[in-house]
Amino acid sequence: MKLFEQYMFKPFIKETINDLKFKEPTKIQKEVIPLVYKHRDIIGISQTGTGKTHAFLIPIMDMIDTDQPCVQAVITAPTRELASQIYEAAQLFVKHNKDIRVSLIIGGSDKQKTINKLNIQPHIVIGTPGRIKDLSLDEQALRITTADIFVIDEADMTLEFGYLEDLDAVLGKMKESLQMMVFSATIPQMLRPFLNKYMNSPKLIEIDNSLTTSQNISHYLIPTKHRDRYEVLKSVMNIIDPYICIIFCNKRTEVQDIAHKLRKDGYKVGEIHGNLEPRERKQMMRRIKNMDYQYIVATDIAARGIDIDGVSHIINMEFPKELDFYIHRSGRCGRGKYTGECYSMYDTNNQSLVEALEKKGIHFEMKEPKGNTFVESKERQRRKNRPKHQTELESKISGIVKKPTKVKPGYKKKRQREIDKLVRKEKRQIIQQDIKRQRKERYKQAQREKRLKEEENL
Repeated sequence: MKLFEQYMFKPFIKETINDLKFKEPTKIQKEVIPLVYKHRDIIGISQTGTGKTHAFLIPIMDMIDTDQPCVQAVITAPTRELASQIYEAAQLFVKHNKDIRVSLIIGGSDKQKTINKLNIQPHIVIGTPGRIKDLSLDEQALRITTADIFVIDEADMTLEFGYLEDLDAVLGKMKESLQMMVFSATIPQMLRPFLNKYMNSPKLIEIDNSLTTSQNISHYLIPTKHRDRYEVLKSVMNIIDPYICIIFCNKRTEVQDIAHKLRKDGYKVGEIHGNLEPRERKQMMRRIKNMDYQYIVATDIAARGIDIDGVSHIINMEFPKELDFYIHRSGRCGRGKYTGECYSMYDTNNQSLVEALEKKGIHFEMKEPKGNTFVESKERQRRKNRPKHQTELESKISGIVKKPTKVKPGYKKKRQREIDKLVRKEKRQIIQQDIKRQRKERYKQAQREKRLKEEENL
């Protein structure tokens, strides 16, 4: 295994790596770093917490020529928090080489003040696509066309937030020899035409996608049938003693509601969601980094890339709608050498999602809060083992689909498929008949009301 000390980095890079206490590169760092020096276009697919930020930041910092007073690299992220996080990581390198100029270009700050600072162009630009486009193309204060390297971090989120148009406008002005690096947890189909347009024979690096979450994380299901989820949440909080716990909700309004209730019940909680004003978001992130909160209620914006040190526990108020977001959420804890625990509120509607995650290698235990401890719950297992009873319709159709006289291998599955097909067809007919019946009833009701009105007018 090659150690970081064996790389031929400049002294200030080695000093920073020592400060970070990095000994050996992660898998993605080992793959990406040599390719950056070869000026290859790269698509890096890896889950959160795999070290991809330093995979591109280390070689970019090492390659900056401080004698050239122009922009040499542009790094974009879809949110201000993510961009600020990359900027803070870059500042650790600047501490050992103050000749490197790095600018953070994001919304929510004084635009004119930012423009004034650009009288001297930075070597590295880190920011959100919208503000970079604004200052480079609209205001023409930021001259990024000199850059040799362009990085798009969290590309799938960039697509989801609608920033591809801004990036398209910016990249259309860049030099043809531009080296592009794109990092993402997934590469959605809609992102591919954009990548084909701007990337030159990119090297695809896919890391550990079979290992969905860290092996250091324990995953628990908390049954919520006929229970108030907020009361279940408090029961879990009374048992666990986290260093920092993130409570995930699917909607911004739910985050605000849960945070309000917890404060009312005497808990000191932070919150992260899209409804916060820029100033509030900045203050909140600062307070979170200062460890002012043991509990943080958040939407999925906190699950993608935002580094909150010391997260030991995750609580999902409900399962996210997409499989990948469970991975991102649980991946906020159990990072590095630390262990983590992820608790998810569960009912039978989540069964298919849980089974899909189990196929990806996640092992769930079902626990139930009782007093000051958790007890094992057999509810899910009982449901799994419950014999399946045929409905009246299925029984009727089973009698129609006869067992073949000559039995062949797989006949049971084939016969069941035929039964299921006929059941679906019969159900569709029943639904269609019901719709027709309702229409007739509505028509008759409308006619009755019309007659009554006519009689009233006479």
